[in-house]
Amino acid sequence: MTDQANKDFFPLLREDYVPPVPPYVIIRPEIPSGSTYYFLTDSGLEYEVIFAKKRDNYLGNIINFSVISEEFEDDEYSVTNRGEIYRVIATVAEIIRIYHEYHGYSVSYEFSGEFKETDTKKETSVRTLLYYRKARQILQDQWGLQLTGNKVIVYRKKNINE
Repeated sequence: MTDQANKDFFPLLREDYVPPVPPYVIIRPEIPSGSTYYFLTDSGLEYEVIFAKKRDNYLGNIINFSVISEEFEDDEYSVTNRGEIYRVIATVAEIIRIYHEYHGYSVSYEFSGEFKETDTKKETSVRTLLYYRKARQILQDQWGLQLTGNKVIVYRKKNINE
C-alpha cells in the first residue's frame, strides 16, 4: 500500500500533468519502496536513478541520475546528446512520482545537473535550468521550488499561500 491512502498525502505532480512524450519503460526496485530505478533509452543508454536521504533531514531526498552504460564507464556525468533529453526528463519525472507514492512524508527533493565543458564559468548549469523549468510546470501548488546556485530544491510548503 502506498502513502496515497493517507489523508495527509500531498501529491508531488499536478493532477493534469501528462508528459509531452512517453516515458521509457522503468525497471522498479524489487522492494516497492526501494530507492534505485533503471531505464533504457531507444539508443541503448542505461540510466540509474537513485534517491538518497539527506544526513540532516531523513524526510529530505537527494536525487542522482546518471548514465551507467559501459561506453560512459569512465565518466558517469557524460553529455550524451542523443536527442532523448525530453523522454529522459519525462521518465525521471515519472520515477520521482512513483517514489513519492511510497514516501509520502517526504518534505523535499534536491537535484542538480552537471556542467558541460563550455558552461563551467556559470553559476547554474544549462541542465539544472532545464530541470528547474520543467519542475515549475509540473509541481502541485502544495510544493515550492527554489533554485540555489546549481541546485533545484522542491519542498513541501508549510502554508499553501507561500
